[in-house]
Amino acid sequence: MVLIAALAVLLKYRYSLQNPWTRDGQVRAAVIQVTPNVSGQVVEMGIKDNQFIEQGALLFQIDPRPFSAQLERARAEYDRTDDSYLAQEQNVASVAAQLEVARAAVRRAEITINEVDAEIQKNEAELQRQQRLLPQRATSQKQVERALAQHTISLERRKGAEAALIQAHANFTSASAQLDEARAKLGELGAANPNIRAARATVREAQLNVEFARVTAPVSGYVTNLNLRVGSHAVANQPVLALVDTESYWIEGFFRETALARIQPGDRARVTLMSYPDRPLEGRVESIGWGIAQQDGTTGRDLLPEVRPTFEWIRLAQRVPVKVSLHDVPDGVMLRVGTSCSVQVFGGTEKTDDAARVTEPH
Repeated sequence: MVLIAALAVLLKYRYSLQNPWTRDGQVRAAVIQVTPNVSGQVVEMGIKDNQFIEQGALLFQIDPRPFSAQLERARAEYDRTDDSYLAQEQNVASVAAQLEVARAAVRRAEITINEVDAEIQKNEAELQRQQRLLPQRATSQKQVERALAQHTISLERRKGAEAALIQAHANFTSASAQLDEARAKLGELGAANPNIRAARATVREAQLNVEFARVTAPVSGYVTNLNLRVGSHAVANQPVLALVDTESYWIEGFFRETALARIQPGDRARVTLMSYPDRPLEGRVESIGWGIAQQDGTTGRDLLPEVRPTFEWIRLAQRVPVKVSLHDVPDGVMLRVGTSCSVQVFGGTEKTDDAARVTEPH
């Protein structure tokens, strides 16, 4: 009987070494801190404490009236910007037309000068001919004087044409500068115009604020520790309630570091909740933690390292978190964040299960 008892103890001890077990386990889940994006007074509550809520359902409503007014103001400013853009666009077209008129005036002035130059050459040739004919008595003094007058008039017209050309060039330069200024004030054309983009962005921001005033559940889960009430003032970027994601439950078991060598990701695990001791849950080792917080050497008084005294002959094994993902949770088993459980990992099952899946007929 003693030998049988000793053998049973030995087998049990060997089993515990091959299949690490810990009572230090906890139920964990993703806890979302719901944070409003805008500030305002809460005017409607769509939830109660510890209530289950579906994704997208109303959590609470912030007074939307200030944001609606901002939206109307932004839309009015957008319309004003659009009208201003159209007016500037028409101004650019008008100045461009003036520039074409000035360019045409320059061309006409240049043509006029060419015509006057041709007339000057003609009158000068006629004057010289009349002056040659006068000593021969082939013409009269009156004809010579008339040719001289025509030549003088053409020279005066040349001065006027030069002045008109200078003025036309000045008008063209002024119109060109006005066009550049109008185009610079207008900016990019169409939807790429910076003023229109800025006004449209302001409208979109105001629309988002109206939408943000209605706060909905980002995931399906349980509302817990709710202190928000109608009339409370919600502050932007400040968490106001917690939402437990029901699709994210996992188990975190804290195993001694001496047992980690026999635990591998993918190993089968069995979880026994303290609240349901007769209904164990099945799972898989998902990952093993790569570090824990340092106990000795942290900064203490006077910025010196704080080291706790220990007995040299006693060395306590540190505990490292092992994350276990759960399979299907049976009906009637309610997982609650922070509750305790025990976790047993069946070492070596990761390889055997992989081999079973490979040999499984298709």
